Amino acid sequence: MHYRRLGSSGLQLSALSFGAWVTFGSQIGRGTARELVATAWDHGINFFDNAESYAKGEAEAVMGDVIADLRLPRDGYCVSSKVFFGSAREPRPTQRGLSRKHVTDACHAALRRLRVDYLDLYYCHRPDPDVPIVETVWAMDALVRQGKVLYWGTSEWSAAQIREAHEAARVHHLHAPSMEQPQYNLLHRERVETEYAPLYAQYGMGTTTFSPLASGLLTGKYNAGIPADARLGLEGMEWLQPTVLGQDDGRLSRARRYTALAAEMGFAPATLAIAWCLRNPHVSSVILGASRPDQLLQNLAALDLANELGEDIWARVEAAME
Repeated sequence: MHYRRLGSSGLQLSALSFGAWVTFGSQIGRGTARELVATAWDHGINFFDNAESYAKGEAEAVMGDVIADLRLPRDGYCVSSKVFFGSAREPRPTQRGLSRKHVTDACHAALRRLRVDYLDLYYCHRPDPDVPIVETVWAMDALVRQGKVLYWGTSEWSAAQIREAHEAARVHHLHAPSMEQPQYNLLHRERVETEYAPLYAQYGMGTTTFSPLASGLLTGKYNAGIPADARLGLEGMEWLQPTVLGQDDGRLSRARRYTALAAEMGFAPATLAIAWCLRNPHVSSVILGASRPDQLLQNLAALDLANELGEDIWARVEAAME
């Protein structure tokens, strides 16, 4: 495993990390979840990503359970949560969003579910138009000063909103966000590579990116339709189909060109796509998702691929996406 600093902070995260979205608490059982965390840990992963909304809190409960069962040393791993959507089935106004109340309540709930005394990373899962950004910054600062959160950040915020958070922190002498968690893959790269570009040097922001496979589109599994057992075919995930498959923007056709190229060159498309993400020096960690240990092991091979392949290969990959 390789380790990278979280932006300009001193925290060293594994270049590849493991997340619980979709799988933990819903798609897979506790035994498989335990195998996945054990496999990740055994291969050097030290960052496990989660959120209050994943399986309505059950994903955090399962992750906390298996980490405790595996007896991983608390000083050897980092765990995250995210706040915004809430964990209640039908959240009331104070059970969601980024108000000081919900940010605080959600943190305490995540600590209980994950069985830890503090969160290494805590994200604002989306911007909240109903709450002043300065209020959220104050809330996060309070949790940091209380020792319940070590680093806080944002997820899918605009560059302008991130700047506003940093300015509020500067004016009031508060802890500023250290990281952003955006989507980043061969089909979705504008925000990380262009919009956020000034933030890396200006604020020392790190990124823990998600969906390196574009929710499976870059694996080729949707080239001929939606398999019943695939993520987009799962009950309750229908809402994701237009986003992943696209409308008329050519996402599916570009994915088909990419997977055909990967096959021609003899690479697993998933492994190659993850390796491409690792080439960006502003990516602190690429969050992987998996429902089987063998799937996770295949994705971990991206580390070697990222270092071995020459610029001629990457030029062909880039050309296939045009």
